[in-house]
Amino acid sequence: MSASLVMTFIGRDRPGLVNAIASRVAAEGATWLESRLARLAGEFAGIVRVDAPEDRVEALNASLRQLETQGLRITIEAGSVQAEDRASVRLELLCLDRPGIVREVTETISSLGVNIEEFESDLVSAPFTGHPMFKAVARLHAPAGLAHEDLRRKLEKLAGELMADLTLKD
Repeated sequence: MSASLVMTFIGRDRPGLVNAIASRVAAEGATWLESRLARLAGEFAGIVRVDAPEDRVEALNASLRQLETQGLRITIEAGSVQAEDRASVRLELLCLDRPGIVREVTETISSLGVNIEEFESDLVSAPFTGHPMFKAVARLHAPAGLAHEDLRRKLEKLAGELMADLTLKD
């Protein structure tokens, strides 16, 4: 029997950091299933899902905790897999940057009961002017019963207020 684990980590970026984690995961017989890793402001952060043999979970936890002496902060939580009746939608947004965009977008999304599965954002330079543009890509899961057009209408209204380019794809 295996246990699904979700771990997060953050530490000063350096060569070999991901390998240090991956080596300990493999040494305890666990399987690295999926991850999202990124360098942000000189720090390297990630979230990783692994499956570990139940009898090796404590050993894996102890092994990973040893990396904290090298300045890595780690949290490990038991995960669960839940199948839900939801439609998947991809959101892409591009607009001039200003404070509050993420709050406004997430407020609109959550008001409809829509769950954010993934969210990635970045600042990019506008062509010709070089002005900072806020760019976001998200994978959303709408609850059963929410019409795709209702979601589209609400997000298009927000895009108009933000003067943003918006794309929604199934």
